[in-house]
Amino acid sequence: MNNSLVSRFLCLALSGMAGVLQATARPPNIVIILADDLGYGDLGCYGHPTIRTPNLDRMAAEGMRFTDFYMAGCVCTPSRAALLTGRLPIRNGMAGSHSTRVIGSRHTGGLPQSEITIARALRARGYATMCIGKWHLAGGTPDALPTRHGFDAFYGLRWSNDMEAGGKKSPDEAGRTRDDPLWWNCALLRDETILEQPTDIRTLTARYTQEAVRFIRAHKRRPFLLYLAHTYPHTPLFATARFQGQSPRGLYGDVVEELDWSVGQVLEALRRERLDKNTLVFFTSDNGPWLQRKLDGGSAGLLREGKGSTWEGGMRVPGIAWWPGKIPPGVVTRELACAMDLFNTSLKLAGTAIPGDRILDGVDLSPVLFDNGKSLREVMFYYRGDELFAVRKGPFKAHFIPAPGYGSGGRAPVFERHDPPLLFHLGRDPSEQFDVAHEHPEVLAEIAREVEKHRAGLQPAPPQY
Repeated sequence: MNNSLVSRFLCLALSGMAGVLQATARPPNIVIILADDLGYGDLGCYGHPTIRTPNLDRMAAEGMRFTDFYMAGCVCTPSRAALLTGRLPIRNGMAGSHSTRVIGSRHTGGLPQSEITIARALRARGYATMCIGKWHLAGGTPDALPTRHGFDAFYGLRWSNDMEAGGKKSPDEAGRTRDDPLWWNCALLRDETILEQPTDIRTLTARYTQEAVRFIRAHKRRPFLLYLAHTYPHTPLFATARFQGQSPRGLYGDVVEELDWSVGQVLEALRRERLDKNTLVFFTSDNGPWLQRKLDGGSAGLLREGKGSTWEGGMRVPGIAWWPGKIPPGVVTRELACAMDLFNTSLKLAGTAIPGDRILDGVDLSPVLFDNGKSLREVMFYYRGDELFAVRKGPFKAHFIPAPGYGSGGRAPVFERHDPPLLFHLGRDPSEQFDVAHEHPEVLAEIAREVEKHRAGLQPAPPQY
């Protein structure tokens, strides 16, 4: 072999090695899939007997399932704000009040520009970023839409699917009734422009899924963040014809089974594009089930209460992590974790600095995800609006003001303060039935110290609604 050929061979070899090193050094993709009002007991892998969720069950079998995963809010707006910023809603201005806990078209505010979202932090690291689905962090102006908070693109609804029906008239001017998906008058946006209104909301899950797969294909050569925040199973419930009437659980089951199909399509797209070994996918729900909707609402399993409540059923939700080759398969972890932790974990995986100019309430979940180790989270604070209702430390949870949820038949909730607080051992009594406060005064004293420390460092942000 002459010197020219040797030189050419070495150049090609070095070039190939550089390509391998570059691929190895590429930070991982992050995919967060969020359901709306899905209960702790609504998936097969969490014990539901009739809702069939083979894709989520497989995701759990190939990854990690959390038994003690929480949202930082018991309704849509605060829980989503906390997930995206890694901060309690009381800190980021999205805590609301007892009377106004979610944002809507009548409001003029939204998530403050001063907040750093996962998308904003990762875009600065070179990530492509997209939000698909329900946003619910902006009022009636575009100032707080996803494209103003670090997302390159947005495709979805501004609010819940029950928040845009004109005057709630039935039938409407066109003779439609509430059973017609067009009656709800939902506006589908592309970035900040309305694509269509009304939108056939039967097609939302399918269209979100198509958009997600398209995004994955288009950005397979660079790191990306995909935040896929589904509209369902928030009521009103609609599903495509393929899933209608298919579930033994009825319409609610149809809707959840279509969501399961969607998760399968996203995971298959990652496998097909050979991105699965470099992508963290996390599936969860924004709060517990809307029990007031009866058969149109879900189940919290053995947990007490649901959406709107600071009992376990309102804020403990499914949590499934998947990353083949990185997260050990088939692990069920009982470590304490929260959606706010996805902020710290995502930034750590991307190799970008955690903001040091603000208090963050999230922790890095890497020890749990990759080493099946102990969680860095020791305490969980349960806020309802701008007031602290309960605190969990270890297996114990103290209720200062037990908050009922939206399952009280439309009656105004009754708030009863307890001094001393109610105390439950969640390991032995996950349904929160047996108060053990008199047996553990030392635990109540320890939790009181945690509350004192928390409040000493708390500067509540003005509500931004």
